[in-house]
Amino acid sequence: MKEYNYTVILEREEDGGFHAFCPALPGCHTYGDTYDEATENVKDAIKLYIESLKMHKEEIPVEDIAIKSMRVAV
Repeated sequence: MKEYNYTVILEREEDGGFHAFCPALPGCHTYGDTYDEATENVKDAIKLYIESLKMHKEEIPVEDIAIKSMRVAV
């Protein structure tokens, strides 16, 4: 079993819950009522996404993302 490393982004929704997605895998989005649920859901979504790519003999994306937190004074 091969392991893959991807960055995921979790955004708190205004009406509650969290939207979670993986930028390296277009269309790989999910949701959870809690942070932990969203984290587990996005992990499952990534697994299913990769399984689908393998089944269709498509290339599995390699992540090439740099994330940096920046403080900007205005």
